[in-house]
Amino acid sequence: MTVHIGAKPGDIAETVLLPGDPLRAEWAAQTFLQDAVCVNRVRGMLAYTGTWKGNRVTIHGSGMGMPSLSIYVNELIRDFGAKTLIRIGSCGGMQEKVKVRDVILAMTSSTVGTPSSSIFRELNFAPNADFGLLRAAVAAAEKGNAPFHVGGIYSSDTFYDERKDLNEQMVRHGILGVEMETAELYILAARYGVRALAVLTVSDHLLTGEALPSEDRERSFGDMVEIALEAAFA
Repeated sequence: MTVHIGAKPGDIAETVLLPGDPLRAEWAAQTFLQDAVCVNRVRGMLAYTGTWKGNRVTIHGSGMGMPSLSIYVNELIRDFGAKTLIRIGSCGGMQEKVKVRDVILAMTSSTVGTPSSSIFRELNFAPNADFGLLRAAVAAAEKGNAPFHVGGIYSSDTFYDERKDLNEQMVRHGILGVEMETAELYILAARYGVRALAVLTVSDHLLTGEALPSEDRERSFGDMVEIALEAAFA
């Protein structure tokens, strides 16, 4: 048990999927895991541990933004022994070729700053995914029906961003999508020597204004969860 995670020793699996929304963690556990048991409710941040094809998996909410994710990922790795952490979440599309409902496998994540920025001082550290997980996720995506893209994304800690000039530069430099957590996840994975990946569903688009209807989200997010699980145990 830690300050933010009320799980007991052994309750958390070595493989952890990290949706931002705790209710999405509940949905994913009920949909994809066998014998899922709730192992955390502290501050309403739900976590469930069960099995997928005989493999133990924990699905733990991370909250919104890098500061929130940093709290949970630090504790999951340091205090509960998590070894593989895969973010499963939504993002906004930033390229014309990226469509709503598509899946993005984040190779790298650019950012203005993270909770870890002060450690690096003047250095612009380049956080990236674990190559083995990324390769396995590509293989899993190729077997599925969802269109997918592999490349760099942008992690922002500002949801209501008014920096149109910055977004324009992200688009200009080929960034596929924007979300709020992955850069810090990749930095923490590098720090602790564990594996991390972000598998994201495009729920809206910054260029077109299109947004995924709420009734379609579960089906589209299901493709993302399946890719993440296949990659984790490839």
